[in-house]
Amino acid sequence: MNIGFCGLGRMGAAMVSRLLDQGEKPAIWNRTPERAKPLLERGAVWARNPAEIARHSDLMLSILLDEGAVRAVYQGAGGLLSGDIKGKLFVEMSTVSPALPQELAAAAKAKGAALLECPVGGTVGPAREGKLLGMAGGNASDFTRAKPVLDLLCRKVEHVGANGAGAAMKLAINLPLCIYWEALGEAISLTRDFGIPPAKMLEIFGESSGGINGLKVRGPAFVKALETGQRPPVGFTIDGVIKDMKIMLGWAKGMGVALPVLDRAVDCYAEASQAGWSDQDNCTVAFHRIAESKAAKRA
Repeated sequence: MNIGFCGLGRMGAAMVSRLLDQGEKPAIWNRTPERAKPLLERGAVWARNPAEIARHSDLMLSILLDEGAVRAVYQGAGGLLSGDIKGKLFVEMSTVSPALPQELAAAAKAKGAALLECPVGGTVGPAREGKLLGMAGGNASDFTRAKPVLDLLCRKVEHVGANGAGAAMKLAINLPLCIYWEALGEAISLTRDFGIPPAKMLEIFGESSGGINGLKVRGPAFVKALETGQRPPVGFTIDGVIKDMKIMLGWAKGMGVALPVLDRAVDCYAEASQAGWSDQDNCTVAFHRIAESKAAKRA
């Protein structure tokens, strides 16, 4: 099977690197070609535009920044869906509103192709190691066809329903995580005046009901940042999380569902972004809150 890949941001580049590690030679495209250079040196093949990816590939994967980028790559001039795509399978892996994969799947079907969505849980490290969690939405037969490739990228991949179900599931698992990092910063602020060692503090969080699975991955970097003041490596940025939370709120509004805690969390992340944390890892919203508590003590 010939594989194509569009989008070489942090996650996309890590996923292509994983495919190369597994012996695949994907055709790749990115809006800024310089990002492709390290992957081309390892055997990936450059395509001039997404349409060329579609011409030369049986299965195409994409993971892109936002819905505007997804629409451009799929439906724009020279996009993935612009040529003869009969029999092709597209796997869209970005974090988007459930309405978008439904729309793209209908457009692909009209041209004799198919689209499966499979957003993933995990950041750059798990992506490089093939340890993502995939949540696929689409026809069962398309999932079966794509699964051998998805298994190279994911420690587990689940078919959760029709197109849109994968996006809804991804938004659902991201929502409490977004809230958690702000809540953790607020929680640590309560210990400000007692000098509890960061490693001990996070160990207790991890052993208690106040911890989450994310601490297993991010905990060591979080502790190091608390101890040294160095900001942790970036997996997904504060501004990226704000984008995702706004998608959640927009989808919920269309459903007539209120998300009051998330609504306030967006404001908290926006405060951190405006205070200079915009391009830092999403967990650093906690560091912004901790810094605020320390500033209050000085005042």
